[in-house]
Amino acid sequence: MKAIQYSEHGPADVMHYIDLPDPVAGPGQVLLKIEAASVTPFDWKLRAGYLQNHFTLPMPSVPGRDAGGTVVAVGNGVTEFTVGDRVAVMAGVFAQGGYAEMIAVDEKHAVAIPERLSTVEAVALTNAGLSAWIALRAAEVRSGDKVLVHAGAGAVGGLLVQLCHHLGADVTATCRSTNRDYVLGLGANRIIAYDQEDFSELLKARDVVFDLMGGEVHDKSYMVLKKGGHLVWLVADPIRDRGAEFGVTVTRAMVSDDKSALQSMMELAGAGILKPQVARTMPLSEAAEAHRLIEKSAISRGRLMLTM
Repeated sequence: MKAIQYSEHGPADVMHYIDLPDPVAGPGQVLLKIEAASVTPFDWKLRAGYLQNHFTLPMPSVPGRDAGGTVVAVGNGVTEFTVGDRVAVMAGVFAQGGYAEMIAVDEKHAVAIPERLSTVEAVALTNAGLSAWIALRAAEVRSGDKVLVHAGAGAVGGLLVQLCHHLGADVTATCRSTNRDYVLGLGANRIIAYDQEDFSELLKARDVVFDLMGGEVHDKSYMVLKKGGHLVWLVADPIRDRGAEFGVTVTRAMVSDDKSALQSMMELAGAGILKPQVARTMPLSEAAEAHRLIEKSAISRGRLMLTM
């Protein structure tokens, strides 16, 4: 099979498009012919070596946290899937990732793709959907809550806007001015264009803030929360927990492979309640260029996808 692999941390050029042996389905595993894989910020930060204090990768490594395609074989003990099923899978950090033409994963890390979704759409929903669902669950958003979602045009932020809107919250989102209409179309009630306005000067008494940025954005987010409010953050730039100072709860949303969470997101998308966000597709052979685009923030709407 063709795959992307790197043997050392470094710039995008350390990734190579090579031939590797086809994997096989072990006991309890499904073997997938991959049609699409998503490119996430985690992928390039891991490749660049920025996360070495948290993860020691076995080298060489095939990157990618999720993928989707068609089951071509099943191992002993598999009961949920059969050959021909379309599935999306969550690849382990220390196992072969999704930047390849085939992958074998444990059945517990695979979910069926709803009929109304293309494989590309389903994979765009996989890692981003897990992140959004776990953050939403941590925040316990309720109908009527005043919510601020940072980076509302991004893959995770865009899903949080949709989920909070679905729950009946009053949703404000930050994004670039060029993405204003796009994010309003996702269900936001109000947009603050961060390249033209300072959200901390315009908002107050938010019940929940979702911080997907860190750094200065995180610091300013405390100012717009009401006493007793909730600031939920995902891994981003460094943060300084000022919860006690402002009288708010601060929670890091710990994203892990959660099959029930992913199934819930797929069901919502399958019912037309959520729309997966695909920014662009590129062939697997151009994975290095895809990483360069992500690194310089050239992709601002949804997920960048690799296709096989």
